[in-house]
Amino acid sequence: MKRIALVLTAVLSVGLLTGCKQKKQTEDIIVHKVEAPKPQAPIKMQEYNQVKDVKWLNRDYQVNIARVADDSLSMVKDETGQKFVDNRITVRIIRADGSICFNRSFTKAAFDDYLDNDYRRTGILEGIVFDRVEGNQVVFAGSVSHPQTDEYIPFIITVDNMGTGDITRDSDLDTSGNEENDL
Repeated sequence: MKRIALVLTAVLSVGLLTGCKQKKQTEDIIVHKVEAPKPQAPIKMQEYNQVKDVKWLNRDYQVNIARVADDSLSMVKDETGQKFVDNRITVRIIRADGSICFNRSFTKAAFDDYLDNDYRRTGILEGIVFDRVEGNQVVFAGSVSHPQTDEYIPFIITVDNMGTGDITRDSDLDTSGNEENDL
């Protein structure tokens, strides 16, 4: 019986010693390869048409803004190689009698003086919207953006009562979501 106890103790001791032995650590890190998504067909933004009746210099006008994806413009690519179709946006200010006060189609090229090389190469004209009437000017907000991101450069487009348009870069980003604080 002593012999069995002695053999059993020896087996348990060997088992404990080998069970507590620390495994050899390697410096190798195994990372599974993640395949980048393959680019799809060129992506186009949805068309929109904004129509707004405004009172300007005590007269009635209609502001019409239409955005279309324009295949004739150069496409841009993001970092994954995905292509995007750039937009053409037409702004028209129409008098109550139906005559045209202002009619201009904008592309990203209209904002070229205010863009850096990155936005020239990878940005698209995202949108132009009516903002307000201020004195003898109708004011619009516009932006050139990196597609499908929150990165953009804001612009102010003004049209005076003589039908002359002007573009400036907007240095005041509307980030508060509160109109009172943005004035």
